Amino acid sequence: MAKKMAGKTMEADILVVGGGLNGLPFAIAVAAAGLKVVLLEREKSANLVDAKFDGRVSAIAHASRNLLVASGVWDHVAEKEPMLDIRITDGPSKCFLHYDHRQLGEEPFGHMVENRHLREALYRRAKEIPTLTVLAPAEYRSVTRDGSGVTAQLETGDVVKARLAVGADGRNSPLRKEAGIKTVGWSYDQMGIVCTIAHELPHHGVAQERFLNPGPFAILPMTGNRSSLVWTEPTKRAQVIVALGKEDFQREMAKRFGDYLGKLEVVGPRWSYPLNLHQAEKYVDERLALIGDAAHGMHPIAGQGLNLGLRDVAALAEVVIDAARLGQDIGGAMTLDDYQRWRRFDSVTLLAITDGLNRLFTNDIGPVRLARDLGLAAVNRMPHLKGFFMEHARGTVGKMPRLLRGEAL
Repeated sequence: MAKKMAGKTMEADILVVGGGLNGLPFAIAVAAAGLKVVLLEREKSANLVDAKFDGRVSAIAHASRNLLVASGVWDHVAEKEPMLDIRITDGPSKCFLHYDHRQLGEEPFGHMVENRHLREALYRRAKEIPTLTVLAPAEYRSVTRDGSGVTAQLETGDVVKARLAVGADGRNSPLRKEAGIKTVGWSYDQMGIVCTIAHELPHHGVAQERFLNPGPFAILPMTGNRSSLVWTEPTKRAQVIVALGKEDFQREMAKRFGDYLGKLEVVGPRWSYPLNLHQAEKYVDERLALIGDAAHGMHPIAGQGLNLGLRDVAALAEVVIDAARLGQDIGGAMTLDDYQRWRRFDSVTLLAITDGLNRLFTNDIGPVRLARDLGLAAVNRMPHLKGFFMEHARGTVGKMPRLLRGEAL
């Protein structure tokens, strides 16, 4: 997909750095709306599109699916499994919270999609848009920003000139660091263990969130008789578990999983990663906007990490396109301030909620556990409050950009 233009200058409206699950959706959305976009991705596009099953899966909330539908991506997704119900339990307690999608209508809470299928769909859609140039593999030597625009010197000798740079380059974002934007946050001294489980019985589209001591244990429905497992443990214990042989690992997993889906088998590789929270002190700088992990990172307790990034995508795409249509500077301070005001409060709120939930549900003091259980049972019997939480799971709470409502830019 890369276009080799050694020593040439490419003119664009927007330069996007990072071709992952936030960078590509943003580039697709604004390019499909008429802006000229150049996207740089370090990995070869063939490696990203033709990847084999690796066990990594994303939860796509209903609102995020709307964005992918409106952007022309969703029809390219090869496989997706709807999440019809969500069941939340607290350890061995008999109290629970049950979300049924039918209480909100016919649409599911979201879908589980293998990352490889989502990446392939995004790259397929990108090829269809003439105003979007994806350079992969590609890296920059330098990116300079000033009042007149953005200039990127690429390793190939090419130059990209644009009016706005968008950092979608991950939690260790070089663009963020080069801009001198600091982050605040902390480690949870926990690790997430991720793998895919094949099981004997069907899951019927039910997602399970079990709050165990010392961390959440999520079982998320995939296509066929498979589920994605997101298993949280303290760092030292997680390292021991990940290093176990297949049979011992399965035995440890089965103790927590239970037998409600029959015989279990781990398929594909296991992944593990440290859990922490980080928040950029600001999301914008001169002719620069940060989205996704470059701007924030959260505990996976609510499964909203990618969805939070796609809310950034939708908001930034809307303010940029609206500015372009009004003849305003798409990389100017007014446009970027609009984006930051829109997104920072929502992001800080969700990060605080997930941080609080993790601390609450990893506290095993008797009175705290009793309060949690009573709270779950109470919410389960309060239709209006439960309805609010269900809408939150669908990603349909708060001021929603047009794309998240399924509307065109």
